[in-house]
Amino acid sequence: MKRARTPSSPPAEAPPHPPGAALELLVHGVGGASAPQMLNDPRTVRVTGDDTAAVHRRAGDLDAERRPAGDGRPVPEAYVWSNLTSGSGSRALWLLLLPFMVVNLAHWMRPASDGNGGAARTYALCVRLVALTLTVLFVAAACEVALDLVAWQCAGSRRCAGELPWFGFLSPDLSPGGWWTQPGRRLALAALAPTALTGLLWYLSHRTWNAYESQRPPDLRSRTPNAPDAATVAEAGDPVDRPDARTPLARPGFWYGRRLVARLRAAHTAAALLTVAAAVTAPALGFDHRSGDWGPLTVLGFVVTGTIAAGTALTVAVVARRGRSERRPDRRRDGARVRFLPLVAVAVLTLAVGYAGWSRPGWRSHGRLPGDLAFGALALLQWALVLVLAVVAHALYRRAPDPRTVLRGFGGPAATVLACALGGVMAGGGAHRTAVWLDDTGPPAGGGAPLPGPPVLLGWQAAVLPPLLLVVVLVLAGLSAVALHRARTGTADVRADYPEEHPPGPPGAGPPTPPASAAVDPADGGAAAAAPGGPPDTTPEDAVRARNIALARAGAALTDRAPLVVGTLAAATLVCQVGALAGARATRALPAQAVAGAPEVVTGAVDLAQAGGSWLVGAGFLLLVVAARRAYRDPKARRTIGILWDVGTFWPRAAHPFAPPCYAERAVPDLTWRVHTWTRRTRGRLIISGHSQGSVLAAAAAWQLAPRSRERVALLTYGSPLERLYGRWFPSCFGSAALADLHRDVDCWRNLYRRTDPIGGPVLLPGDRGPEVDGSPLKDPLAYGRTFTHPLPAPILGHSDYQADPVFARERERLLDRLRPSAVPPPRPDGEV
Repeated sequence: MKRARTPSSPPAEAPPHPPGAALELLVHGVGGASAPQMLNDPRTVRVTGDDTAAVHRRAGDLDAERRPAGDGRPVPEAYVWSNLTSGSGSRALWLLLLPFMVVNLAHWMRPASDGNGGAARTYALCVRLVALTLTVLFVAAACEVALDLVAWQCAGSRRCAGELPWFGFLSPDLSPGGWWTQPGRRLALAALAPTALTGLLWYLSHRTWNAYESQRPPDLRSRTPNAPDAATVAEAGDPVDRPDARTPLARPGFWYGRRLVARLRAAHTAAALLTVAAAVTAPALGFDHRSGDWGPLTVLGFVVTGTIAAGTALTVAVVARRGRSERRPDRRRDGARVRFLPLVAVAVLTLAVGYAGWSRPGWRSHGRLPGDLAFGALALLQWALVLVLAVVAHALYRRAPDPRTVLRGFGGPAATVLACALGGVMAGGGAHRTAVWLDDTGPPAGGGAPLPGPPVLLGWQAAVLPPLLLVVVLVLAGLSAVALHRARTGTADVRADYPEEHPPGPPGAGPPTPPASAAVDPADGGAAAAAPGGPPDTTPEDAVRARNIALARAGAALTDRAPLVVGTLAAATLVCQVGALAGARATRALPAQAVAGAPEVVTGAVDLAQAGGSWLVGAGFLLLVVAARRAYRDPKARRTIGILWDVGTFWPRAAHPFAPPCYAERAVPDLTWRVHTWTRRTRGRLIISGHSQGSVLAAAAAWQLAPRSRERVALLTYGSPLERLYGRWFPSCFGSAALADLHRDVDCWRNLYRRTDPIGGPVLLPGDRGPEVDGSPLKDPLAYGRTFTHPLPAPILGHSDYQADPVFARERERLLDRLRPSAVPPPRPDGEV
């Protein structure tokens, strides 16, 4: 078998690299791109990598480093990572686990701090516990549908079971004396559905864990055959010794979460299985307790309940004991108590199913299962944790206040509120929609009593969704009005940005005389060619052009209003959820006659809100799947919603193991290893050129580089959300202090942005370093009207095609000049250590 040649081991007979070699490593952003598109050449060759992520070059540049330097232009390379976040339409199902991704984001929204204090650890602990409650809520909702609505209520109702033929063997009315007609056995059979769901979540998490978290990052301290040699280790230094790093992304263990994700996966799987066991055990234990028979069966019920309680305590202890370890890659394995925790939960569930399925001839199902207390306690626990999280976040923010941090440090608690509310709404809407579907199977009258339906709290949580959507619509309408107002008043600023086409004149002066260069061109039908110094724009076409540019700028500025939207939605969600808890409690406390005698306006509004919420949840599921499938197949749709998905999946799974996998745990080590090996082998100059999300990957890779490698690396970012999104929303990793350290580390950094870009923006470093990195915004469009250079109207580019601007090439040349090839040490002969 032919062994693949690694990039760090060139052939010994190759000639030495000429001095002054330069490389531009292109990293694409949201929407993805192919290697031919990035390199502007249909003939590309994969240099290193696989079908998931790889580095490509033009076919003619494969040996560019070994040829004499030509015009000094860098050799372009393209790192294509789009397959890490896109692929088959089946990945759209990850969007159904959106609450898990949102609570995982809340972990990384912690205000900036040293990361070692008790407050930071308390913050991370609260988020992990909230994530655990979301898993319990998700599985409890599945138990509510399968066990309560289907196996308990519908199978116990002649009207419902008679209309569903496949339920006949479960109904005591349709199959008298049947083995499965006893309620406990029906519950045991229905428990297969939430158990299978738990198994699916475990499988997805385990499969992606093997593909992402188990990828070991480069270890410069190791002396294994696949690690760098001793000279590389000596020149790079120990990557752990970074006490001055202001961001966790500079730590060598940041992109290696194998142990933590495995630990959380075991705990969450056990919690889900124990939830199913509790849902099966509680009705059977209640019947045995009411029967007054304190025989062996009742004793077994209490033993099962105690075992479930002990397993729950152990699961919480596993989640609470250990968080992320970032100082060094943690390659150890947890003990047997953690690794075998899911198997213990399976054994407990088996015992619970056996206990519930024991023969109880006098047991009949009526009403609904006791789920109100469980869902209410879970909701109260979630909001208590959110309150503690908000207090800790405020304390962290007060220690190091940063005015650019969103919501004054409350971004993480706001995201946690939205995650809990989203989970509650999905659970309530799904249960209510299922209950309506089951209750509509029978005849409208004379066919028996209607089903009791889901717990009261879930109905109220489903009713929360319509008012929340109304709040969102009102906020978006207000922001749209503000954008339109800014567009109307911003046309003067647009014209001022193109002085060569709108020259200022003295008050009262007429149109300036066209210069000689603006003579009438017969080929243009007698029209004067547009040139500097032309007549002022007073035509309707000019007004439309100015308004379109101003509207693009105003629309791009709405990104900075996202904290207002999130804060308002989180506050409205908190109020609505408190109202749902109060409404559910009042409904249970009041007698049935009082509820039935309530004003028709009130009951009608509540029924309409619950029905609308359940329909909206069902429609939301379909929209999520359709939108996700379209986003993976249509580049335009992916650019629209891709930034939110790519931001969510950029971060490692630190709080929830069932969240979508982190593509950066593969992409960042790829970039780090490529930059390190190329600079060491050639001693050349390298520019990491990152667009959009690619600039975030480039910055994360630059933080991971060894000091000697960073001396030969420049950073060129364009359309970058480093400060606008990541710096404001994730201050502990991308705050102003962290970005200032990045500028100090790489030294050569230039950031390009446009005022029409809704994603990218300036880095805004403090002091005199800000203009050195940012400069002035690029013009967009490149020309206001028709010119000799742009005879056709120039498009408004917004977030795309930064390389089409002539400023891009000039800034790249400036970065190469600042790296000073004369100061770079000569390359080592190949094969020399």
